[in-house]
Amino acid sequence: MNHLLLVEDDPAIAKLIHLHLRAPDYRVTVCDRGAAALAALGTGTFDVIILDILLPDGNGVDLCRRVRALQNWTPVLMLSALSDESDKVGALEAGADDYMTKPFGVAELLARVRALLRRRPVGAAAGADSTGSGSGPAGLGAAAGPADAAGDGIIRYRDLVIDRKKRKVTMRGERLELTPKEFDLLWLLADHPGKTFSRHELLEMIWGFAFAEYEHTVTSHINRLRIKIEPVLNKPEYILTTWGAGYRFAE
Repeated sequence: MNHLLLVEDDPAIAKLIHLHLRAPDYRVTVCDRGAAALAALGTGTFDVIILDILLPDGNGVDLCRRVRALQNWTPVLMLSALSDESDKVGALEAGADDYMTKPFGVAELLARVRALLRRRPVGAAAGADSTGSGSGPAGLGAAAGPADAAGDGIIRYRDLVIDRKKRKVTMRGERLELTPKEFDLLWLLADHPGKTFSRHELLEMIWGFAFAEYEHTVTSHINRLRIKIEPVLNKPEYILTTWGAGYRFAE
């Protein structure tokens, strides 16, 4: 049974979501405060977090950022009455994996939760990893590119191994915890070694929208990937910058 953490202070919305996400497929823990949600995350594991942005004791975006700072990569679906593109980008930059605007349809909510659940690796413990199986954004589930010479969905370069089917990344044999977006971004670059992608292209291919004023979202994710992957941060060996053009994976 999938264990979901719902952080929502509106009783009517919480009841509606709880009504549709119930046994035998789901078990839901409901918190109406950010502090209570952090406490729940400290004592249990979850498969998906559904997080409202406007909470009585703080901002859901800040809470998401704190969750990621704790090295918790459980997929986060953000809910908000805020519909501006900048609000969505802010949530994604904080580490959220998806964003829905209120009011929303229950069928769409269920579909998005199922999509996040499909990203977990087979056999992983609940909430232990947010980079599960799944095809990722458009273009990432297609036949492997030149970097995957064996055609087995695995890219190996130096000490880095990327397994697309398991959505698993290891560095010198040690597993790296990546968010779904970080994994999709890494796979896309590594599957096309030497090819430069502009930030505009990456924003469109990974996030599904392309507005020049939000290209810093890509830069933030590239920086986080480098922190996790690069042995020497100021001398990257894997994810390289093509100055004035974008980013590429080493050949």
